[in-house]
Amino acid sequence: MRKPIIAGNWKMHKTAGEGVILVQELNALTNAVNDVEIVVCPPFTALTAIATAVAGTNIGLGAQNMHWEEKGAFTGEIAPGMLKDIGCTHVIIGHSERRQYFAETDKTVNNKLKAALKAGLKPIMCVGEALVDREANATKRVVGTQVKGGLEGLSAQQVAGLVIAYEPIWAIGTGRTASAEDANAVCAFIRRTVAELFGQASAESVRIQYGGSVKPDNVAELMAKPDIDGALVGGASLEAESFSKLVKFK
Repeated sequence: MRKPIIAGNWKMHKTAGEGVILVQELNALTNAVNDVEIVVCPPFTALTAIATAVAGTNIGLGAQNMHWEEKGAFTGEIAPGMLKDIGCTHVIIGHSERRQYFAETDKTVNNKLKAALKAGLKPIMCVGEALVDREANATKRVVGTQVKGGLEGLSAQQVAGLVIAYEPIWAIGTGRTASAEDANAVCAFIRRTVAELFGQASAESVRIQYGGSVKPDNVAELMAKPDIDGALVGGASLEAESFSKLVKFK
């Protein structure tokens, strides 16, 4: 059985103080949950404070991005070891906003995945198609290319421990959500792609999230699908009450 993982991507929201209050409220609502992995991904400036706030709780800490080098002259970047040092357990890699606004590619995603694994971080690798791709019936081609490029050179064992987040770009922050059937179909396609590349055992172990306007009123339907193992959540993770309802989707 794959343990569901619900991760909150706060994006460019919450100061350190605001974030601490949020995770304290979230912990009060979810501290009895032990059958779902909970992760929050604050901005870099809040990571240290929130690492302290979630210590001893069932809430994991993730970063929203990182560089693939261990150190160097990369102004404004953060190294994997720096994240590990302050208590991060997870890191989001290749989010569509990083690809769209900051020129990330399948190659940089691949570099970051390898660096995260080397540093002992658990990557959440994002893939997803734009509306123009979907309307052109190119979803599988685009998503398949991203999966293959992102995972290139990894071992079957490494892939088995990953989280892949399917986030159709047209559904992120728009209020539009893929139907549960459509979301599951793409997640199933991702799992088949992993099986072709790394074997059935890795495909059965890898966890695949859906992301894109996930809310308390649609999470149960999404999570009931056999190939959806969790959610990568944006707006609904910014309030403890709504995020806790996602965590307690059953």
